[in-house]
Amino acid sequence: MKKGKIGSIIYVALCLAFFYIPIIVTMVFSFNSSKSLTKFTGFSLKWYEALVTDRDIVSAVGVSLSIAVIATVVSTILGTITAIGLSRSRRVVKEWLLNVNNIPIMNPEIVTAISLMILFSSMKIERGYVTMLLAHICFCTPYVITSVYPKVRSLDPNLANAAMDLGATPFQALTKVIVPMIKPGIYAGVLLSFTMSFDDFVISYFVTGNGVANISIIVYNMTKRTNPTINALSTIVIIVIVITLLVVNLAPAIVKKRQERKKKAAGLEDGSLIETEK
Repeated sequence: MKKGKIGSIIYVALCLAFFYIPIIVTMVFSFNSSKSLTKFTGFSLKWYEALVTDRDIVSAVGVSLSIAVIATVVSTILGTITAIGLSRSRRVVKEWLLNVNNIPIMNPEIVTAISLMILFSSMKIERGYVTMLLAHICFCTPYVITSVYPKVRSLDPNLANAAMDLGATPFQALTKVIVPMIKPGIYAGVLLSFTMSFDDFVISYFVTGNGVANISIIVYNMTKRTNPTINALSTIVIIVIVITLLVVNLAPAIVKKRQERKKKAAGLEDGSLIETEK
């Protein structure tokens, strides 16, 4: 083996170790029987029991999930429609809007958080669940546009017109022709939006109020004192993310294999019918 390949393997191994060893340590110490975060004294599930019985944590999980799901659905619809509209806009308008869309992505989160807090305060909107939801929709939508627009741009601009010439309504041309062809971009936008919303802390912290807190805020409050429940909560979040990634990556492959089997079965049936007719 060449020295260059050995060096590359070592470099990749060090990077993976740097990223994943802290996660593994967190998962291991979530089963620690003591409060120590550095010494493993024995196996126990008491921190998971404490996690389930803690009302604040259960409420925070509900807030995080509900806001992430709603923000993902709304931002995906808004971002997809905007991306499709941009593809049919004039070049000057298109470039201007795309540059404006990049501002929230490139802007530091703290600046966005303070700006939204000032906006809600100036409009005299009471900070709480609604303001957090609006803020999440606001910063998720640009990521959807960024994910969907390249797919829309790669389409033939005459597809919608051809569909309408064949009798489809504009809504049917959108839902049955354009949307199915840009599904990969939409799926990427959905995953990105959900992830960004679910683990957001900075913006959520500045726009929330009235005792409304998501998981990130609860974890931040827990870091002020030694609380191994953080490890249990982090482990559950990691497991959920891993399961989601597995489903997203394996489901299309399983569906594709089933479709291929059905096609093969249909082809065999057609061949047997032709033979019987002969």
